Amino acid sequence: MRRRIALLVVATTVLVVVAFLIPLAVLARTVAFDRAVNDATVQAQALTSVVSTADPRVLELSVQQANAEGRFPVTVFLGDGTRIGADADRTSAVRLAERGRSLTVDTENGVEVVVSVGDASGGQAVIRTAVSEEELMRGVHRAWLLLGALGVALAALSVLVADRMARGLVRPTRELAAVSHRLAAGELDARAHVAAPREMRDVATALNHLAGRIRELLAEERERAADLSHRLRTPLMSLRLDAEALSDPVESQRITGHVDALQRAVTRIIDEAGRRSGTSTGDVAEHCDAATVVSERVVFWSVLAEDTDREVRTDLAEGPLPVAVSEADLAACVDALLGNVFGHTVDGVGFSVTLERGDDLVRLVVDDEGTGFPETSTGPLRRGASGSGSSGLGLDIVRRAAADSGGGVTLERAPGGGARVVVELGYANPSTRPELR
Repeated sequence: MRRRIALLVVATTVLVVVAFLIPLAVLARTVAFDRAVNDATVQAQALTSVVSTADPRVLELSVQQANAEGRFPVTVFLGDGTRIGADADRTSAVRLAERGRSLTVDTENGVEVVVSVGDASGGQAVIRTAVSEEELMRGVHRAWLLLGALGVALAALSVLVADRMARGLVRPTRELAAVSHRLAAGELDARAHVAAPREMRDVATALNHLAGRIRELLAEERERAADLSHRLRTPLMSLRLDAEALSDPVESQRITGHVDALQRAVTRIIDEAGRRSGTSTGDVAEHCDAATVVSERVVFWSVLAEDTDREVRTDLAEGPLPVAVSEADLAACVDALLGNVFGHTVDGVGFSVTLERGDDLVRLVVDDEGTGFPETSTGPLRRGASGSGSSGLGLDIVRRAAADSGGGVTLERAPGGGARVVVELGYANPSTRPELR
């Protein structure tokens, strides 16, 4: 934008300068031409009194003096055919002047000025003065050079002025862009300055209003999440008491574990809402040991796999394996992946879980022996996209967690024809990333 404004101002200035300089250049040429012709005419007319009254000897001396002191060569053609002064031919202009007419004629080498006057013998004499092309252009080139220098100076000045003007117009735009980037990064206290041109001031005011509205909406979301927690607290407590009252200890422990997981999920929702609104209900770890979390969740789901005759194969890297995902988020990711296996395949279909160390990312791979994803569902995961008729939002939990850590999720076809989900997670601290073993 700054460059375009500068180019526009410079182009306008150049057009204006050219519109003035071309007529001035033509005027300088015309003035020089008229001045030279007038000087030659004056020089010729100065000899008319001498030609009409003096004898030939005095006339010859006067013509010689005029040629010595003047800028233009002078020739006098007397009525008896005598020629005095500079060497010159009797041109058609001279012959026409012998009839009593004074005139100025353009020639190949310049201009010829002829003045008709009666001589001392009573005949018709002609005073001829020649103006060369150099005399006609005397001072013109210097004037043109000065005009050109003036035009260049004006163009350069316009560049400086245009750049300063453009800078003043672009600066508020850049400040607005910086504020928008800060808002996008989660700095909801960022505000734009309104000390700008009226149009930019309107945009800044609208951006500030938008930032305030975003903050209000996030605060409302946090309040609703907190209200959800309070509303679920009593049912969860009742469910926990019912689970503890079961006569079967194993079943009681299993249901109690589910209640605890639900309680952690609700707490996590509140914490995330608090962070997005600028507050938090507690300190939430933003990294965990992937080896420990994945191992625990696989053990948890292995119980259900055993009940449904599913073979579970694991290949988990040894810990510690710190990733930039909280323990609750990673547990939710594993639960979503394994829950999809149980929800979209029939009983007896086995699956495998692999956790690998990478140079830059940790890879979590879940394969099943089902029918797999449709061809249109493979590739990078898209929100709300699912190859099995579901909403796909369960996998979106995995996608968001992976993206927040600096990784991603890809849907593939397993070697056995089933579904494969590859989750790449960033290390908690790249500078302290564990070496490959």
